[in-house]
Amino acid sequence: MRSVRSRRLASTLLAAALAAGGLTVAAAPAAHAAAADLVAKLPISSFSALAVDSAHQRVYVADSSTGSSFTTGIIAVYDFSGERVTTLTTQRHVSGLALNADGSMLYVGGREGILRYDTATYTTLTAGVAGTDTCGRSLAFAGGRAYHTTPYANNTSECDATLTYLDNHQTDNTWQRTGWQDYGKLQLEAGPGDRMLMGQPLNAKAADPFLAVFDASGETLVRTAGRRFADGEGKGALNLKDMAFSADGSKVAVADSAAGTRLLNTADLSDTGTGYPALPAGAAASAVAFSGDGKYLARGASASGATPDLLLAPADPGDATAPLEFAFEGSLDGDRVAPRGLEWSADGSRLFAVTTNTAGNQYWLHIVQPPAVQYDARFTGGLTHSPAQAVAGEALAVRGKLELDGPAPAEPLKVTATRTDAHGTHELGTTTVRADGTFTVLDEPDLVGDATYAVSFLGDLTHRPATDVTHTVSVGKAASSIALTAPQEASMSTGVHLTGTFAAQGKALPERAVLKVERTDRLGTGTLSSVTVAADGTFVIDDLPRTRGETTYTVGWPGDDWHEGATASVTFRVTR
Repeated sequence: MRSVRSRRLASTLLAAALAAGGLTVAAAPAAHAAAADLVAKLPISSFSALAVDSAHQRVYVADSSTGSSFTTGIIAVYDFSGERVTTLTTQRHVSGLALNADGSMLYVGGREGILRYDTATYTTLTAGVAGTDTCGRSLAFAGGRAYHTTPYANNTSECDATLTYLDNHQTDNTWQRTGWQDYGKLQLEAGPGDRMLMGQPLNAKAADPFLAVFDASGETLVRTAGRRFADGEGKGALNLKDMAFSADGSKVAVADSAAGTRLLNTADLSDTGTGYPALPAGAAASAVAFSGDGKYLARGASASGATPDLLLAPADPGDATAPLEFAFEGSLDGDRVAPRGLEWSADGSRLFAVTTNTAGNQYWLHIVQPPAVQYDARFTGGLTHSPAQAVAGEALAVRGKLELDGPAPAEPLKVTATRTDAHGTHELGTTTVRADGTFTVLDEPDLVGDATYAVSFLGDLTHRPATDVTHTVSVGKAASSIALTAPQEASMSTGVHLTGTFAAQGKALPERAVLKVERTDRLGTGTLSSVTVAADGTFVIDDLPRTRGETTYTVGWPGDDWHEGATASVTFRVTR
């Protein structure tokens, strides 16, 4: 089994502040050129929605100050290089953003209606009426029309569990109820093929929230799939933070802060056969987005310290290429990816990520450019091992070299290794590759016989995976030894006193060794009582010889599954 190796691109590198638009550029060394990360500090203290207009290369970020009916709204507009183009302000708070199919019109959720902007001139078009919103809307453009949610509460403390309606925006700038409604701040997401997702966040009136897929191609919104996730005991309920269609619309990825990243089939919202790896320990899913070209999946998270907040990986869950990871921490980057804070450009060349601080009152816009190409990687020269004779229970070093094309890695790469023997395959973890490409896998084989070592490089977003390299080692038994000390002469009357030591290399014995003792004299050979070796490896033999003359004592141990046997003998004269 392969384990995914993590590669981090720290976004808290040397930064230079550019006055225009408050842009901050994370100026990384040349090794980081594979994935650029531009950062702009956003002029908002709360966040509602992110929308990307690829046709005009514009990014829209909406504030969400819904605490008062007198709060003004803010929509910050940036270009694809992170420069702020303009800021749109409204008399009342705004929430939710949606672009029409060609990007010519921006729909914005206002308190009393749906605002519309010409994206070429930023002029305000005729506003459409809508049900009063006191909690914040979600918008999506699907099937040629804009859909919006309308929650209403007498007090903002009731918003999380208030009844929310799903409405659509008519061509005459009126609105119409679709008939779909439920409790909580329902979220919308448009997808290819006139599809639309609606998801329900966990709230006091929805212990088992739903996810639903709609066909928006006709006059009537038709639900084609729906699912709730809790089991019979109420466990496993959805805790929705974000959702996204794959580029071809066949899959749905869900950022579930409890379960991580769910990957579902759009047709019936069943789990796919192969899902994505779990997020790093300590990271809770907050956002998800597929690139428009179908190559990448971006997963945002809420994490602290050095734990990654953003992972970019192949969209194909079966591709084991290691993700590119970003850890956001501090005043230059924010601390985590905001819920629903990820969107891609249509061609997949840029990822736009909104991050926030721990308090949730400051926001940043990151513009990440994944590498346009990948380079080859290969193992060269095969694998070698030392010592030449591998022994069960003793250290063994397996060495090799990884060769890379293209740019040098931003951080030391790692290879993964396994050992396969008669008992199966054993994972040996990861090993760091040195700057010259060499690496050493340390192991302690515990089984006599052939052991095959396999080393893998799973690649990263800059380098393709390398073909595994294997090496078979013959593992032998470890040596054992017996040292025996005897007097030069002994007598039948006083007896003989022998001392000795026993040692076994390699794997520790499961219990103390028991030694066989034989005595050979002119009357023949006989077996004496066995002796057990003490904890310090010593032993003692006391015997009364049965006859005069030359006498030999032989001590032996037969060995075990991991150790060779050993014998030792001493010969001396016995007198009366």
